Amino acid sequence: MAILPILVTPNPILRRKAGLVSVVDSYIRELLKNLEDTMIAEDGIGLAAPQVGVSKRVLVMDVPANMTVDGEEIEGLDSGQNFYRMVNPEITWASEKISTCQEGCLSVPGQYASVVRPEKVRVRYLNEKGSVCETEFAYLQAACVQHEMDHLDGKLFVDYLSSMKREMLLRKAQRIER
Repeated sequence: MAILPILVTPNPILRRKAGLVSVVDSYIRELLKNLEDTMIAEDGIGLAAPQVGVSKRVLVMDVPANMTVDGEEIEGLDSGQNFYRMVNPEITWASEKISTCQEGCLSVPGQYASVVRPEKVRVRYLNEKGSVCETEFAYLQAACVQHEMDHLDGKLFVDYLSSMKREMLLRKAQRIER
């Protein structure tokens, strides 16, 4: 397949709400594979289609189920499924309990900040075969899927920060990219 170039802020596509996918066809399956190849090549744990310039509600993520938001393995918890391909994902439930995760983003290179999100979420989506799936995510998986779903709505992790901190990180990211 192909490794695609990652768009970097302030590219306007990153701020656009992505369109729904009407059918999971060969184009969408190829896009999922290209997202996977790109994510792996960039050493990421998740990637959404808008990050590669495709304004469609498609994402991939690769995170073991037994990882805390700090990246530590939870003893006694099976790693479970770690790779997901999602089309038209939507959160159907979110826990009231929250967690704080140090997040970074391939579209905001070299920048990291603590983001507060629900600790667990349930997501309904179509898989690469077009079948409806619903999965509950916790810990690092939950943080990752919420982060990637934000991309589908034109939102970046820096949007959760104070305006001063956000502007500082965005300026630093743009300097790194030049």
